[in-house]
Amino acid sequence: MHNRLEKKPQKFYNLINASSIKERIKDEDIEYLWNVYKYARDAHRGQKRKSGEPYFEHPFQTAKILAEMNMDIRTVAGGLLHDVIEDTGIVFKDIEKEFGYDVAKLVEGVTKISGITFKSRQQEQADNFRKMLLSVAEDIRVIIIKLADRLHNMQTLAALPKIKRRRIAIETRDVYTPLAHRLGMYKLKSDLEDLVLKNLDHDSFMFLQKKVREKRSKRQKYIKIFTEPIKKELKTLGISARVFGRPKHFYSIYRKMKLQNKPFEEIYDLLAIRIIVDSKDLCYAVLGVVHQLFTPLSDRFKDYIANHKANYYQSIHTTVYGARGRVVEIQIRTEEMEEIAEEGIAAHWKYKEGLSKPEEVDKYVAWLRDLVDVLQTDVSDPKDFMETLKIDLFSDEIFVFTPMGDLVRLAKGACSIDFAFEVHTQVGFKCIGAKVDGKIVPLNKELNSGQTIEIITSETQKPSLAWLKFVKTGKALAAIKKYFRQSRYDESVKLGKEMVEKENRKNKHRDISNLVQNSFKELGYENMNKIYSAIGSGVLTISTIYSKLLKNNAPDIISKDPDEIFIETARQSVKGVKVQGVDNLLVNFANCCKPIPGDEIIGFVSRGRGIIIHKNDCSNLPALLEENDRIIDVSWDVGHNQAFLAHVKVMGQEKKHFLKDVTEIISNMETNIVSIDGNVDETIIYVSLVLEVSNLRHLNKIITNLRKIQGIISIERK
Repeated sequence: MHNRLEKKPQKFYNLINASSIKERIKDEDIEYLWNVYKYARDAHRGQKRKSGEPYFEHPFQTAKILAEMNMDIRTVAGGLLHDVIEDTGIVFKDIEKEFGYDVAKLVEGVTKISGITFKSRQQEQADNFRKMLLSVAEDIRVIIIKLADRLHNMQTLAALPKIKRRRIAIETRDVYTPLAHRLGMYKLKSDLEDLVLKNLDHDSFMFLQKKVREKRSKRQKYIKIFTEPIKKELKTLGISARVFGRPKHFYSIYRKMKLQNKPFEEIYDLLAIRIIVDSKDLCYAVLGVVHQLFTPLSDRFKDYIANHKANYYQSIHTTVYGARGRVVEIQIRTEEMEEIAEEGIAAHWKYKEGLSKPEEVDKYVAWLRDLVDVLQTDVSDPKDFMETLKIDLFSDEIFVFTPMGDLVRLAKGACSIDFAFEVHTQVGFKCIGAKVDGKIVPLNKELNSGQTIEIITSETQKPSLAWLKFVKTGKALAAIKKYFRQSRYDESVKLGKEMVEKENRKNKHRDISNLVQNSFKELGYENMNKIYSAIGSGVLTISTIYSKLLKNNAPDIISKDPDEIFIETARQSVKGVKVQGVDNLLVNFANCCKPIPGDEIIGFVSRGRGIIIHKNDCSNLPALLEENDRIIDVSWDVGHNQAFLAHVKVMGQEKKHFLKDVTEIISNMETNIVSIDGNVDETIIYVSLVLEVSNLRHLNKIITNLRKIQGIISIERK
């Protein structure tokens, strides 16, 4: 085998020797990987990175990182090829033909979405993450390649402009670092975090690097003093163990300094002692030894062997007071637990060569598959997608129980509603109360590890928007948002259908539904319900449908002035006007102020026209009041629980989703939109709304909330 290796370039030889891969690689695998190496090198020939070095250096280093993780040959091959679809003319079929379907799928999973014009950077980011995470359903190695790719990119950020370095570092901090953490890949996570710190706060990074280096000899001396009695006692008991200390990485120290608002010198637990033994039983035996030798901090003990984390991380954590009163964290685990703790999911390929979906791997990423299910079915908006993704990646865990004793893992800070949705989405929707350890608690009360939760449900219960303020799990957040999106959609479909039917009654010779039946694509919608929804939410107007489909043959939809039509309609919504408590008297309405139900009104006895009704704040009132004896008390004759119609005109800067923002605010205030129309004049959008309101206070509250929309210029009640 070595003779064959000598024929290859030293660079390739370095890849083979990058890890214990060389201990288990076969001759045919070497030839396979050599062919992949040449193929990727030739595909990127002539391409340069921003640093000026050949582009192939990046996929090579990515593959080397994967080899150092003990990944299988196919994953290392995927690392070498991970950019060829995105950056060269090579396509999926080419890779499949040369190197097999598995490798082609890995490369496709890592490849960014191309050939699509995105409306925003956020949408592009969300869609690329969505594509990558959905690939996880087929092969978790896609994410492992992406993390290796991101690690090398972070190691070589110096050649990029400062603004781009910052953007990549923030994305790494917000998504890739917690993703590595949730996959149990502690070593890679620590490397990424330190590189994030280096690029976002370079001065702090350099300061910590210097301080940790200065303290190295003192730290090593303290480790020796602290571990000596442990080693001696374990030897006496005949327990074989590896006992060693390691400093915490820079980002961990930096975060602790920020959270505790303390200088470096006052952060005492800068190192962790690790004790590695042969079996699970010995972990608990060692714990007993440690607690005999040192005083433990009771609130800092965690048993992740009995209750492993979602990524199957296992270890006993205890914190004790050591020599000189220093606080020291001790981690006790087996060799297998150590390997999983350092390499996480990647550790499972060391002995599973060639298996793309071993059951052992699948169970370690159950949480990720649940997240993928949520993201695939429940989250469509890019902002919501990224929020849900970050919530599920960032969360620390608590362990609670069902009344039957089943263990449920939740994000730290979760409440009973999170628990209910974790049990089942319908349980979440019907949740009206909860018992924690047998006692009724508020639904938003934070849960703690070890508690037993019982959910109380009701068939008449519906989710509340207020729940969004305190749920902590992505599953609950996505389900609640989906429920309200669907409710708003159903309401807008109903309203849109009513508006279309009303228009059909006005234009009996033309049915709008028939008109658009074969023109969905031309209007930009998939089906009739989508069009009803767009009309009901104000995104699409009936006049727009006519102008797009009939061009110059559009009917004269409104023959009268819109304001006049509204006033007539509004007055029809009440029985009339009572004059000093008497109805059915001859009344007319003033053209100067155009009063409608809901306005404060006053009557003026005219000569020949009966009683003229004015608004209390009519500009003509001062002149009328000179003839005080002709002023008379009047009031609207309103039925029980009757609503008024109000006409509101909104003017704003033309921008995406302006109409959607307007209608959502009104809908969220449980207000019926009777009609809506709008037009755009250059950069200004005009929206005319007829609303059904209970009183003036209701209307004024709507107007106040509408003023909060970004881009609003004016709101006028007609």
